[in-house]
Amino acid sequence: MKKLGLFLIMMLAVLIVPFSVLADEAENGDEAEVTESEGTSEEDKRVKVYFFRGEGCPHCADAEEWFESIQEEYGSKYQIVDYEVWKNEDNAELMDRVSEARDDGADGVPYIIIGNHSWNGFAEDYEIEILEAIDAEYEKEPSSRYDIMELLPDIEKEKKEESKSSDIVTLIIIILVVGGVAYGVVQARKKTY
Repeated sequence: MKKLGLFLIMMLAVLIVPFSVLADEAENGDEAEVTESEGTSEEDKRVKVYFFRGEGCPHCADAEEWFESIQEEYGSKYQIVDYEVWKNEDNAELMDRVSEARDDGADGVPYIIIGNHSWNGFAEDYEIEILEAIDAEYEKEPSSRYDIMELLPDIEKEKKEESKSSDIVTLIIIILVVGGVAYGVVQARKKTY
């Protein structure tokens, strides 16, 4: 009978410890998700052009030159938000997270995002598309624009919640299997005595 009591205490510990660890992780994870905002004023209607580039990349240099060439005509409509990814691991990780959230699969630089449009690489063929995207986004109210950087924390939070719920289901299954096996062992021992 002492063995059965010890077994029940161990099973209770197996149930309580993982859930308390998951609760601690959830609390710590929420504190760690502090995002920096770009700090643009509400009066600034310019469209954000997210520009992931590599220092020394010739295609990135072409894109930068082109953006400089349209600055006089379009400069009041857009602002470049520049991320160098070859020498900055945080920016490289951000590019990976953004492309994954967008299901783009960005495999190189430059990687340009305007609203809900993106371009991987740069060619003259993209110039008209980019200008059209800038114009289309500029016509929208700033509060109604699609901005992946503002949505990214929500997307990542959803993925973490899905992952946590999957982990909890797996944990419950493991506990039930271990409990069932232990119960079977106890019952088998009772029959042999």
